[in-house]
Amino acid sequence: MKPGSLPQFALSSSSLLVRGLLRHPRRITLGVGAILLGTGVTAFGIAPLAPDAADLPVRQVIEALNTAPLGAPLLTDVASPAASLTLFRSDQVRRDDTAQSLLQRLGVADSAALAFLRNDATARQLFNGRTGKLVTAETNDRHELQRLIARWLPDDGREFQRMVIEADPLGHKVRLETAELTPSVRLAGGVINSSLFAATDAIGLPDGVAVQLAEIFGSDIDFRRSLRQGDRFSVVYESLEADGETMRAGRVLSAEFVNNGRTHEAVWFEEPGHKGAYFGFDGQSARKTYLTSPLEFSRVSSGYGMRFHPISRKQKAHLGVDYAAPTGTPVRTIGDGVVTFAGRKGGYGNTIEITHRNNQSTLFAHLSRIDVKQGQKVEQGDRVGAVGSTGASTGPHLHFEFRDRGVHQDPLEIARQSENIPMSPTFRARFDAVAQLQRQHLDAAATVQQASAE
Repeated sequence: MKPGSLPQFALSSSSLLVRGLLRHPRRITLGVGAILLGTGVTAFGIAPLAPDAADLPVRQVIEALNTAPLGAPLLTDVASPAASLTLFRSDQVRRDDTAQSLLQRLGVADSAALAFLRNDATARQLFNGRTGKLVTAETNDRHELQRLIARWLPDDGREFQRMVIEADPLGHKVRLETAELTPSVRLAGGVINSSLFAATDAIGLPDGVAVQLAEIFGSDIDFRRSLRQGDRFSVVYESLEADGETMRAGRVLSAEFVNNGRTHEAVWFEEPGHKGAYFGFDGQSARKTYLTSPLEFSRVSSGYGMRFHPISRKQKAHLGVDYAAPTGTPVRTIGDGVVTFAGRKGGYGNTIEITHRNNQSTLFAHLSRIDVKQGQKVEQGDRVGAVGSTGASTGPHLHFEFRDRGVHQDPLEIARQSENIPMSPTFRARFDAVAQLQRQHLDAAATVQQASAE
């Protein structure tokens, strides 16, 4: 080999390699990968020839690590305080609750808070009255009470009560507040497969809304015998909330019910200075002279006409309608009128009679209580008493009669045949604006119904 030929040979080889890479990059890459893979397999194969890890000496090394953020000064002598946690838990007050049982469910372990709930007169109101009060507790990481907030409805109005109990350096303090419920609009729709309540339960619609639907369309639809599979409904209603928590359903604002191919519609409208009522979207009143029932949606246990009397054990004409309902269920007047009798009347027990227009009258019997006086004026829907079992009665129910010029009539037929109460023309423009908005909401509710059905 000539002097200087080796470097030139290496250079030539390098040039050839570069040119080869440029001409055949894929082939060269695969070749290099194969070589590396072979090396890897060989390494894996000889790994067991190394000393067993179990035989190697073990040495424990403990070293303190600096966890301070980058750029932060090092704290060598001052201990960093632990982060404070706030825990939240919610529940409802139950019928048999005590201060101790409620706090246990809320995860509170605080003897001072327990003593406060037991001894403070205002705090004890948490366990009085209606059950189901919504309660939220805030505790620290030691489960000591920091704040407890309870909300509940004192009645069927549009206000709620809020109780706030807070920890204080000197113990605990409590305040009781009254605030307005906030209404929000909800849409829903459903299809009838068996009954109205089964359909509303299937979509999670509150019972109070289902009752209102039966009330609104009760004069046109017999919800006990006329419903058909495939009937459908859409409804727009209020949800009444307290601090963002739903407390109960409010009024139905508009509704549509298709029964056996026929569409029934209603929209709520309240004329200034007048009692609100439901109207069709054409402005025709859905409110009639008489309601279909003196109770909110309830089961008719005995209709008008001949029947086997449960006490006399004989066939006898039943000149009224019996409604099965628990004792204490509110009873209302089906139309405007004047109370002409309120007291005890033989087998009827506690009885109320009300005279309406055109020599028509109604009678309510077996009441557990009477809430009106003779001579008192009443308006349609006003509470007059409560269901009971006084007089000749085999159990809690309301016996209801309707007389036209002293002659008994079937109350259900009278209600269906009664006249609609017209709207004042003065408020027609305002009604049309309300109806237009509610029509848009109902169209959206129908979309919800279709989506849920699919």
